[in-house]
Amino acid sequence: QVQLVESGGGLVQAGGSLTLSCTASGMWFSIVVMGWYRRTPGNQRELVASITREGTTNYADSVKGRFTISRDNAEDTVYLQMNSLKAEDTAVYYCYTESGLGVRDWGQGTQVTVSS
Repeated sequence: QVQLVESGGGLVQAGGSLTLSCTASGMWFSIVVMGWYRRTPGNQRELVASITREGTTNYADSVKGRFTISRDNAEDTVYLQMNSLKAEDTAVYYCYTESGLGVRDWGQGTQVTVSS
């Protein structure tokens, strides 16, 4: 079955950096889009960033200029480099993949906590 394994979350001071990674396995179809959502302590859900197989990226306005998404198609892995972290970036970050049929699969989530 499809499995998405995330890593890289943790506790960091404001202004610091973290890199999240997510590797997918068990995919039956080619992954078209990979990306990250987050859910804040206030239960707000937000698309943080996404990237297509061709490398086209999309970012939430709140993270533009601070976060960078990239992927390794050969390894079915997506990365999220997060710089200049702010307290409001504190959330559970969820990796997702989307196939050409529009089917989405999700990771288990990784906690990112930014202390001010």
